[in-house]
Amino acid sequence: MTAHAHAGASLNRVAFSATAHCLTGCAIGEVLGLVIATALGWGNAASIALAIVLAFVFGYGLTLRPLVFGGVALGTALGLALAADTLSIVVMEIVDNAVVLLVPGAMDASITDALFWGSLAFALAVAFAAAFPVNRWLISRGRGHAVIHHTH
Repeated sequence: MTAHAHAGASLNRVAFSATAHCLTGCAIGEVLGLVIATALGWGNAASIALAIVLAFVFGYGLTLRPLVFGGVALGTALGLALAADTLSIVVMEIVDNAVVLLVPGAMDASITDALFWGSLAFALAVAFAAAFPVNRWLISRGRGHAVIHHTH
């Protein structure tokens, strides 16, 4: 394998890992937000808003926790989390919510309905595909999760 090919493969691995990390936080927030909002009988706008807020909370939280436990000051860790995750979460949330809104009946499905879970899983998969090149581009320029790797 050439040095260029190895660097590309390594970049793809780091970008995949960063995107999977983002997906984990977004998925936790989305599922929890939609389950809570559905259980409370909230409308679509409130459901989406809660899911987005929780996606950011969990996305940033998954980055903050190891940094803070690793000895990074909270203020520094927060700055790193914001730099590492914001664009990825924004892309993932825009795509995820757009896909769910486009699936007929998905926003009206209950949490016991296969359409609810199927549309959410599909939307998150599409969001992963959209966020991967964003993370790859950021990391290749020393941004995104690359700033986190410099702290380890």
